[in-house]
Amino acid sequence: MKLKKLLKGLSQISVKGSKEVEITGISVHSKLVKPGNLFIAKRGFADDGAHYITDAVVAGAKAILTDIYDPFLRGVTQVIHPDPSSIESMLAKAYYDDPSEHLFTIGITGTNGKTTTSYLIKHLLDAEGEFCGLIGTIEYVVGKQHLPATLTTPDSVTLQHLLAEIRNSRYPAAVMEVSSHGLKQGRTQGIAFDVGVFTNFSRDHLDYHQNLESYLNAKGILFRGLAADKHAILNRDIPEFDELKGMTKAKVLSYGIENNADLRAFEISLGKKYTNFAVTYKGEKAHVKTKLIGRFNIYNILSAMAVGLLRNFSLVECAAAISTFRSVPGRLESIPNRQGLSVFIDFAHSDDALKNVLTTLRELKKGKIITVFGCGGNRDQSKREKMAQVAEKHSDYSIITTDNPRKEDPLSICLEIAKGFTDEKKYSIEIDRKTAIEEAIQRAEKGDIILIAGKGHENTQVMEHKTIAFDDKEVAKEALKKLH
Repeated sequence: MKLKKLLKGLSQISVKGSKEVEITGISVHSKLVKPGNLFIAKRGFADDGAHYITDAVVAGAKAILTDIYDPFLRGVTQVIHPDPSSIESMLAKAYYDDPSEHLFTIGITGTNGKTTTSYLIKHLLDAEGEFCGLIGTIEYVVGKQHLPATLTTPDSVTLQHLLAEIRNSRYPAAVMEVSSHGLKQGRTQGIAFDVGVFTNFSRDHLDYHQNLESYLNAKGILFRGLAADKHAILNRDIPEFDELKGMTKAKVLSYGIENNADLRAFEISLGKKYTNFAVTYKGEKAHVKTKLIGRFNIYNILSAMAVGLLRNFSLVECAAAISTFRSVPGRLESIPNRQGLSVFIDFAHSDDALKNVLTTLRELKKGKIITVFGCGGNRDQSKREKMAQVAEKHSDYSIITTDNPRKEDPLSICLEIAKGFTDEKKYSIEIDRKTAIEEAIQRAEKGDIILIAGKGHENTQVMEHKTIAFDDKEVAKEALKKLH
């Protein structure tokens, strides 16, 4: 695509050099630049892309988008705009020919449940023959390709590229997790969402959003952007329902358990291996039997079924499809063993998520619940004591350990968490996560439940100066093998 075509319709730009250069792609990372690319030198929170312009040119970039003209830069067209980040999404949308316009596009936001809901929606649509691509925390599923995810909601260029690949795979639909960071930073700008789904809302990411009002407002961007003929699927049982409903001009489809929602679950039976419930919609009734355990997963299922209903599948068809769903990696994932222990790993890394999981496990317990958890470094510190309070209330014993300490001292993080406990006999600190998991398994007796929380599907541990390979599931499996 010629640069002049790519820039068509954009305001506040000036071009130094030829507009006739052929652009072979767009990159926001200098290490990923390929010959003929347009490199966007945007300012980030920790770095400035302008520092990497020379690297991009050496790598073959033919055009640079930046905010300051460099008269000494030769052999490359410079596109000048006061805020390169603000037009990144528009450039990506133009280059990839607006892929979301050709897809049934679903965006999911909320504090917890986004990943499970996205997999449920993909499974449901796939089962009904409307194959669906997926962009989320664990992976990006494009056609038959499964690519490891780098961010829950990637940058605008990567996002538009993935949507274009889903379109090119002749899939009619795409579902994506939409993080509050991604929304606030404009990564989803220009995407024509057909449906916005809101799961739930609780304290998280306050290191970035500062307060709950700002956090909810960021998530509301998804719903304020929906057109009047689109749909917002909202949880009727959360206090924020009315506020969210007031944010959007889209048609609202509600779901819930406690309140009178459009799509409502009842006759709930929670078990250790299955969850059973009935669901009603417009006078029609269906039954769901699922391997996803816990009341919180009923909400995830309801929101996924709502998407199916909007695609004109019957309630019975949606229930049948959901009943064949198996699991999501790292979400209350059970680790099989011959020792009579119930060992689960889960991504829960906020106090509300931990409460949801532990409340579910308490309903199933016969023996003790032993919880292994920590808190990430350089993240919202206000939730550390709160997570301890939840663990103490719903567990019989807890082991506080390391969870991606990043640039903070692991022991200091653990000591901050420990302040939330009131009974010193109900917890211990073991900063080595491998040892903490082994200790939990060694402490357990037949019939006990062990929850290893915080990392779920992740297979690395982020330290100050390095990132090491670490997988809770594999560590737990090895520890279980050592038991006699």
